[in-house]
Amino acid sequence: MARNSTSFKAVILAGGSGTRFWPLSTPSRPKQFLGVFGGESLLRATARRMLPLVEADGVFVVTARELVGATRRELKGLVPSGNVIGEPCRRDTAAAVALGVAKAGEGTIGVFPADHVVLREAALRSAVKAAAKRAAGSAKIVTLGIAPKSPSTQFGYVDPKTGKFAEKPDGQTAREYIRKGFLWNAGIFVASSETFRDAICSCAGGLKPIFARGGRLDAKYAALPKISFDFAVMEKYPHIDVIPCDCGWNDAGGYDALAALKPGLVDDSGNLVVAPDGMEVKLLGVKNLVVAATRNGILVADRSRLGEMKRLFAK
Repeated sequence: MARNSTSFKAVILAGGSGTRFWPLSTPSRPKQFLGVFGGESLLRATARRMLPLVEADGVFVVTARELVGATRRELKGLVPSGNVIGEPCRRDTAAAVALGVAKAGEGTIGVFPADHVVLREAALRSAVKAAAKRAAGSAKIVTLGIAPKSPSTQFGYVDPKTGKFAEKPDGQTAREYIRKGFLWNAGIFVASSETFRDAICSCAGGLKPIFARGGRLDAKYAALPKISFDFAVMEKYPHIDVIPCDCGWNDAGGYDALAALKPGLVDDSGNLVVAPDGMEVKLLGVKNLVVAATRNGILVADRSRLGEMKRLFAK
């Protein structure tokens, strides 16, 4: 695939809700806007690393309608403002992928989450190029499988031999997956626009209205099923191919990811402390806590309970 090839387009999913990194992130400024992993926001980094593969007008960003303005400002100079698409309501990633594919039009399309860290960007782009070449003109959805660094229970897995997906496992199952050569599921998918449409309509018929001409998007969206793309399509579609990728990937899923990527923030007792410059935080006699403070609030949490963060925001 030549540099800036107009045959390849990128759809970036940027609909985060801001719960797992509260109070650093909030519903009005969720995780993809954070710059704590390297100065540049996760969202801007995602768009920038795609530009060697695609023209700026071939990048489409799907986000919540209330985040359209902030997303356009964050991507100013990288992505045309008209390519930022607002979902009328949240319907999980299957609807977001369908909407992005519908807006992107014809060509080979890559779908990328907006909130991942990639340390070796050239390696990711090389894998995306290979995936695009394999997907073009075929009925395959090609996914990138990340070379695992540990038997993590925080990620889903994919079997590169069969293309079968497996949900987040317990520790023993994760070790068995690693022994069998399974890869982490990064949620990165590449296919022709026709294949995406056919796969979505055949595996998740409730999403067909997205591709129908006419009608108001708000009315269509309100009736769509709320389901992830993995559940709706990838676990059902028969033509899945997997390309292994070792690119220094991390899904930046929460404070443990921050601790892994910035170990200097963790003290000798396993406490992770994040606070504004000038704010002094002292801990005495405690271990394995997260203490995060901003003007939005203060979080004090046991690191072993971080997977329950959403409970703090349950209505």
